[in-house]
Amino acid sequence: MSRERIAHGEGAIYEFSPDLEAATSVESGAELTIETRDSLDGTIRTESDVLDSIPSEVNAATGPIAVEGAQPGDVLRVEIEAIRLAEAQGRVITIGGFGLLDGDDVIEAPRTRLTPVEDGTIAFGDLDVPIEPVIGTIGVAPESGSYTTLVPHDHGGNLDTTDMTAGTVAYFPVFQEGALLAMGDCKAAMADGEMCGTGAEIATEIDVTLEVVSDPETELERPLLETADAWKTVASAETLEEACELANRDAIELLAAEHGFDRTDAYMFSSLVGGLEISQVVDPLVTVRNAVPKAYLTSPF
Repeated sequence: MSRERIAHGEGAIYEFSPDLEAATSVESGAELTIETRDSLDGTIRTESDVLDSIPSEVNAATGPIAVEGAQPGDVLRVEIEAIRLAEAQGRVITIGGFGLLDGDDVIEAPRTRLTPVEDGTIAFGDLDVPIEPVIGTIGVAPESGSYTTLVPHDHGGNLDTTDMTAGTVAYFPVFQEGALLAMGDCKAAMADGEMCGTGAEIATEIDVTLEVVSDPETELERPLLETADAWKTVASAETLEEACELANRDAIELLAAEHGFDRTDAYMFSSLVGGLEISQVVDPLVTVRNAVPKAYLTSPF
């Protein structure tokens, strides 16, 4: 099957809602190359370009892509095969009213630092940082309510998760016919937490394969990630404690199904083999994941 290219000019959204209209439609099993623009829509080109506040539209997500046959209750499997940088520099910024240390006297906002791409690294001043591209915003049409592309929730959205990278398979619950997948807001590099509010924001090309998992053995309520060595539940909520609780509950359900545990034994076992990881702490809702090694959890599907 040939790889279809989907340009952000064909469609890009700034809000995930139940009534999204598809920019294009593909078959289950489609191999795609998805073009994304940087999360700030090209407004930051020099270090004298700054943002005084968060734009009303940010984190453009290319799509939505309808996947034929996807029905509510199904799972959309998104295999992330490669992420290539599509421009010669990224940008890291601070914005007033945003970021973990917003309002701190020692933090200047707004400020911009450009990060030129150089031989497998980005340059931050005299320091080189390895290029490890990440998809910041990726999700499907939600069951109800509308969420801007700045907000993460059960549908995905602005998860800002370092594991959303090449080699990972992401699974999303399907809430609407066709799933209606969209993605963007990529970074050339980003740390867990995304403390200042951005990574090295940059345009990319993303190779993915999409597949509908019909009548899945495991019912998903939130995104799930499969990395080389772990399954990771992903949850977003108003507080870290609430997000951790949701991610742990999802991991408990998987462990109970795998091993025939009741929920208490699964809870106790998760305390031995699980691992809570912070994705981001700067968006309107915060995001965490709970990693269970594949030695203790095989495919839920």
